[in-house]
Amino acid sequence: MNERKKNGWSQEELAEQLSVSRQSISKWESAQAIPDIQKIIKMAELFGVTTDYLLKDEIEPEVVSAAPSAVSADPSTDNCIRVSMEEANEFLNMEEKVIPRLANMVSLCIFAPALLLFFIAVSIIPGFPVGTTIMTGIGVISMILLIAVAVFVFVIDGAKMKRFEYLEKSPIETLYGVTGMVKERKKASEQTLVTLTALGVIICILSVVPLLTAAFLEAPGYVTLLMVSLLLIFICAGVNLLVRAGSENGAYDKLLQEGGYSISEKQKAPLVGAVAPIYWILIVGIYLAWSFWADAWDRSWIIWPVAGVLFTIVMAVVSIVAQNKNQ
Repeated sequence: MNERKKNGWSQEELAEQLSVSRQSISKWESAQAIPDIQKIIKMAELFGVTTDYLLKDEIEPEVVSAAPSAVSADPSTDNCIRVSMEEANEFLNMEEKVIPRLANMVSLCIFAPALLLFFIAVSIIPGFPVGTTIMTGIGVISMILLIAVAVFVFVIDGAKMKRFEYLEKSPIETLYGVTGMVKERKKASEQTLVTLTALGVIICILSVVPLLTAAFLEAPGYVTLLMVSLLLIFICAGVNLLVRAGSENGAYDKLLQEGGYSISEKQKAPLVGAVAPIYWILIVGIYLAWSFWADAWDRSWIIWPVAGVLFTIVMAVVSIVAQNKNQ
């Protein structure tokens, strides 16, 4: 790329001289493909350089560092980890397999209380032959089993991805071509991720419609519970899409060190990572305590949107504290 630009050639002009397509030049420059030996020899003649210079990045370190995709981290960082093209591709390919399971298991955790509410609602329908106590017991057992399955999958997939944990916590240095490859893949999936995010948000917003309808019509208690259960099912679908989009985008950001995975954000990660699980465990405890103690399943769902808003505020405060601590 540097030699082509020194000569003032466009990709099309170089492609014509090498008798290849412009797309081939683009792939060579972004390290998505490697030219054959005859093309390398021809380029060496055109540029007036040796084939070793074209093949070995380390011959001219100043040229490599000038390439736009050679380094994406601060090279002065002591604990900087080098990421090769093979490792970056392996990480992204594993994420493609893990992300759908992650989204499904998160949805399963939300579906679990929805199933419990369904059993409770059915049990209080006038004339239903099975008592509320038995149906509640069946619902609780079903909820626990579903959550256990989700946790099992979380642990298994977490173990598989543990070797890539450094991408979230440590500064990295990507070797030649990695950044270009990641940016290309991110750009190719950008429209799909935006669509998934938009659909997820819309579904979550519409999830309250059944419950509000039941409230306006002053429906019986069992209908209200069924509508709460339906609300959670809608949220299952919306969250599934949001997790898929957010996780895939996060995978790209990890390799590019952008967004929540920039070097400055990684320095805050230990404190943020400690606070977030404690916060959500506390919220779950409050939700279950209120729901069971006051039998307020038709109202206690309000905890989740409130908790979501508060979580943003809490994390912002934690981030400021972490930043001040690092400084």
